[in-house]
Amino acid sequence: MEQPTVVQAYAPPDEDKPLGGYALLMVGFNALCAAGLVASRDRLPERIETRDLTLLAVATHKLSRLIAKDKVTSPVRAPFTRFEEDAGTSEVEETSRGTGVRKATGELLACPFCVGQWVAAGALFGLIHAPRTTRFVASMFAILSGSDFLQIAYKAAQDRGL
Repeated sequence: MEQPTVVQAYAPPDEDKPLGGYALLMVGFNALCAAGLVASRDRLPERIETRDLTLLAVATHKLSRLIAKDKVTSPVRAPFTRFEEDAGTSEVEETSRGTGVRKATGELLACPFCVGQWVAAGALFGLIHAPRTTRFVASMFAILSGSDFLQIAYKAAQDRGL
């Protein structure tokens, strides 16, 4: 009897899990981070200040959602994803398409939790190499995130007749 491949043994037969694509994305991410750490070795701070962590966390949240869910950024995801339906305020729900690296990339780009790791890494390296620019750009996304919450609260208040 023929032994199943690792991919076949990992997922049910009706599910295509692009383990090779995931592996390539992991290697790429880790290689970029390793190169960034080597390039930054003389600039790494002893610690990151709480205010910078907070700013980057809020900005990473917003930028990750913009990349993974926003209607306007769908052309970036379109080669790797398929539109399913509108979801939330100015957001879409998409599924990955294709096979292998294309499918894995689609899953990455359509998942704010997944793409958030890439955004966070970029933000931290930006903080090391261009702190003023990084804080400025992060502030823009943090302000936008706050604005989004206020827009949602305003709409909820209107819907309640307040």
